[in-house]
Amino acid sequence: MNLSNIETEEILRMLEEVRKDVTEEESRISSGWESNRKKVRERLNRLSEYVKKASEIKTIKRRGRPKKLSIYQRTMLFLFTRMIGRSNRDMENIIMFLKPLSGITVSYKYIERLYSDEEVRMALHNLFILLLEEDGVSGDFSGDGTGYSLSITRHYRTGIKKESREYRYSFRIMDIRTGLYVAFGYSHRSEMDAFLKAMEMMEESGVRIRSIRLDRYYSSRKVVHMFEPSVRLYMIPKNNMRRYGMRWRRILGRMLKDPYAYMKEYFMRNLSESGFSSDKRRFGWKISQKREDRREMALFAISVLHNIFSVRGVG
Repeated sequence: MNLSNIETEEILRMLEEVRKDVTEEESRISSGWESNRKKVRERLNRLSEYVKKASEIKTIKRRGRPKKLSIYQRTMLFLFTRMIGRSNRDMENIIMFLKPLSGITVSYKYIERLYSDEEVRMALHNLFILLLEEDGVSGDFSGDGTGYSLSITRHYRTGIKKESREYRYSFRIMDIRTGLYVAFGYSHRSEMDAFLKAMEMMEESGVRIRSIRLDRYYSSRKVVHMFEPSVRLYMIPKNNMRRYGMRWRRILGRMLKDPYAYMKEYFMRNLSESGFSSDKRRFGWKISQKREDRREMALFAISVLHNIFSVRGVG
């Protein structure tokens, strides 16, 4: 479809009018955290089974003393630590308090070292895949990025340009049928870098993408060429775009054909925003680790915890 820039601007103005008519109910956005608690309980009851299976890792025996805890125990301890969201010293005291139930005591340094434990990292990755296999993946996704603060004094939206080193970026791709994350990317540079790493994870996992919804921030030709025409992309171009290539014009043609249906699909992207909001309220919005590998581990753990606790059906 050949569209002039003037015609394109008219389409975008029309979409802005349609946007006002697309309500939250019509875009089928649901919170997910409070619904279907029964299924969440069932998943928690089977969590030990999942983690044991995920911890079946063949490792090379190293010299020195054997690990105090097994891979399974270390993974469960790490998940518990991330879920509670307290400092390592606080967790040391909590675990000591629970010793009559668990029989385990560890130091705060032991807890911190879990963030760089390669065996725990592999077990978490396996657990992430197992949870997806349990519910299945629809192929229809939403993606968005956010920032996590390294300091309690600033919010990433207000200080991101001036103090970029104070934040770390996470991009997560969500399945819109189940509300589960299917890919994760981390970066200390930018949201775009985190997005590209999430796409690498998608490619490595072999997950087929049928459609995806993204924010205007990702409306560059480079990103569009990653998806169109084999993947149906729902996105609105930036206001300052001057040139639209053939693949962008194909997207604009879909907008023109049925603006209301297009915007309903586009607003499914709000699932990602609500997911981030819920994650930060539940698991915290600050990361305190000093090493980059441990920061990445902390944010990946949030993706795993989200998939343990979140049940959302929209279709």
